[in-house]
This record gives sequence, structure tokens and C-alpha cells, in this order.
Amino acid sequence: MSNWVIRNAQLVNEGRRWSADVRVRAGRIEQIGGSFGVRGGEREFDAAGRLLLPGLIDDQVHFREPGFEYKATIATESRAAVAGGITSFMEMPNTRPPATDFESLRDKRARAAASSLGNYAFYLGATNDNLDVIRRAIPSEACGIKVFMGASTGNMLVDDPATLDAIFREAPLLLITHCEDTPTIERNQAEAVARGRRLSAEDHPDIRSREACIKSTLLARELALRHDARLHVLHMSTAEEAALFAPGPIEGKRITAETCVHYLHFDADDYPRLGNRIKCNPSIKLASDRLALIAALSEGRIDILATDHAPHTAAEKSLPYIEAPSGLPLVQHALQVALQHLPVELVVERFCHAPARLFGIRGRGFLHEGAHADLTLIDPTQQEAVREKELLSKCAWSPFEGETMPVRVAATWVNGHLAWDGERLDDSQLGMALETMRGRD
Repeated sequence: MSNWVIRNAQLVNEGRRWSADVRVRAGRIEQIGGSFGVRGGEREFDAAGRLLLPGLIDDQVHFREPGFEYKATIATESRAAVAGGITSFMEMPNTRPPATDFESLRDKRARAAASSLGNYAFYLGATNDNLDVIRRAIPSEACGIKVFMGASTGNMLVDDPATLDAIFREAPLLLITHCEDTPTIERNQAEAVARGRRLSAEDHPDIRSREACIKSTLLARELALRHDARLHVLHMSTAEEAALFAPGPIEGKRITAETCVHYLHFDADDYPRLGNRIKCNPSIKLASDRLALIAALSEGRIDILATDHAPHTAAEKSLPYIEAPSGLPLVQHALQVALQHLPVELVVERFCHAPARLFGIRGRGFLHEGAHADLTLIDPTQQEAVREKELLSKCAWSPFEGETMPVRVAATWVNGHLAWDGERLDDSQLGMALETMRGRD
């Protein structure tokens, strides 16, 4: 079932676009080139001139399992991701229980092995009191160490200066940070409440302010420079933060940055229309920030594009602003949204190649002979309306409802398996654990 000859494709890889056929055999790309005959056990797929990309690698998702399965599960969200062209994901530790020890990580991998349509890896979460666990982390156990330097679930806020310093000094893996300064946020909210009016989502970028982001990002950067740590700062949301990072290719960088599709698509002018539906942390900020982030992706100041997919139920999102949780469901339409703002070659660089390079993911993220056949086929001639009845995330809503996407995900292969044919999912073959190889050095 994983042997294919994909004909008449326009391949997009490493800044190039060219016409070729692709032979997939035993789950890997065996041959890229001109026309070749069909062998026994192979099926043909006519790409009809559409764009064939490497499967996208999402370095930041929250699939909610275990502990919050009423919002989402690894099964439901991985299927939404595959339908959106995302073939691999790296999942965050703020579940219940949080993934702050190796037993919890092994439980998550076992759950994914039994249910995930996409390929998977998991972060080890840092706390104020699990430094001994962090010291023993290895790439086969975790794709990185996630440090919440801002408010988070349970005990996952790392706010002890000595602990932060020790983590940056001793962590044996890539450090991944959520950067917002909690005291700044708490002060902003207290001042907003004291003004005596009912708060709404329009207040969110003033409460989760640019100052909170910049202060925390500067601290993470200073710690990384002091200890020569590998640091990857997630979900850039301001022009000022983007300017802190060096332009150019990701190779050789020890400090890198990521932003997410919703920061390219929405800005503060959208709060009156969408309210809590675009409430997320860090907050969506000004139109000038949105444009600066797009420019930073082009310059290579921001190295990776991702989703921060974080579903909540529609009922939760309908609560008053202070009570409504932060986070958006994004994986099903992230690629289509990215292509509205960036050239396809740049999307492939930031959403496929760069995460593979940064995390040392073996055999994925590129259209290379010998690589795993994670493939995404895009039809740039077909539009697609975002409708509730076609949403695959368990929460069953999207901030993009009512929009029309300019392209369509026509097919997705995961390890050579046609998991999405543009209309239906096929979960007869599940995804695999990612081989991540990035240590500190």
C-alpha cells in the first residue's frame, strides 16, 4: 500500500521548483526523475501539474492528551493535521499529568503509536524542581526541553532565577522557550481591572503586552549567550523581538526563532470581530507587527513557521474574556493560510526544511531519494471554503470559518501511505516516532 509512482508533479524543494515523477517504495522516496515504468505492486497517482512539497513538520502543537481529551486527542488532531498537509508534529508537555518525567513521555509515545496518523515527537517540560530529570534527557526520549518563561498550566512556570540559570547551563538538549514576563502581565491585568470597566478580548494585547514578551525574550537570549546553550524561542509576536535575531540560514545558529501562522494572518483590528476566538498567548498584536514578522521570515531572522495548535471547546471560548482560555485550532488550515502571505518556496523552507535541520530529524523535511515519503500535494487552482461541517479537530470550530482559502490540500502521504486523498482520511496505517538527534552541541 506504500508503493507509488506519482506522475506529473511540480516539486518544490530547497528553493527550486521543477517537473518530475516520484517513485515511492516501502515508505521511502526511491527515485525522483523523468518518466519511469510501473513495477509490480505499485500504484499510479497523477499529480496533474500540482505542487508536491515535503510533508510539513509542526514544531509546536498542543493535542491535549492525556488529561483534556474532551477538547482534543492525539487521534483527532493528528488527522486534522494530516488533512492540512502536516505529516509530523512535536507536542507540548502541558497535559495532565504534565510531561515532566520520562514515564509521562513514554506514556505519550505509547498513545501516539496506537492512534496518531502523523509522525510524532514530544517535549520534556521543565519545572522549578525537575532539574535532575532534565540533566538525564536524551534525544531518543525528547525532542527538546520546553521552558515556560511565562504563565502556564499547573507547576510548569519556571520563574526561579537560579533554576532558570541552571537549566540553560546544564540542559543536554535544545531549549524551547515560551517567553512572556509574568509579573508584567499580572500588573497589566490588575491595572486594567482597576479601571473599572468590563474587559474583553480587545484588551488582550495590552495585558499580554509587547513589553512582557520583549523582557522575557531578552532574558532567554542573555542566558543562552552566557551559557552557550542552544535556544529556540517560540511564537514571536512583535517586531522588536524579531529584530533581536540574526538574519540568514539556520545552519550554524545556536539561537533561533519561530512564529506561527495566526500572527501572519490576524492583527489587533480583528479582535472586535473574532473576540476570544483569537485569544492566544502571546497575544496577536498590531498590523505593523504582522508585517514585520512576515519580513523576518523572508530575511531568516525568524527561522521556523509553525501553528501552536491549541484547541478549546466553543463553550470555553464563549466565556467572559478573563475566564476564556487562550489558544486556537489551526493545523487543518495552517498551510493554506501560510501560502496567502509567503511564497511556496519560503513556506517549504520554514515549515519543512528548517525544523528538520534544527531538530536533527532523520530522513524527513526534504524531497530526497532515500527520505521517508512524507509528501503534501497542493492544488493552487482550487479554492476551499472553511465550513464547520468539514472541520476535523475535535473542538469543531475554526478562527478561519467563513474564509475561502486560495489553495487546496489535494493529498498527503505519511511514510508512503496515502493518508488523505483530498476528500477522505485513511488511518489503516499509522505514523511513526520521529528520530530527533539534536543535543546541546
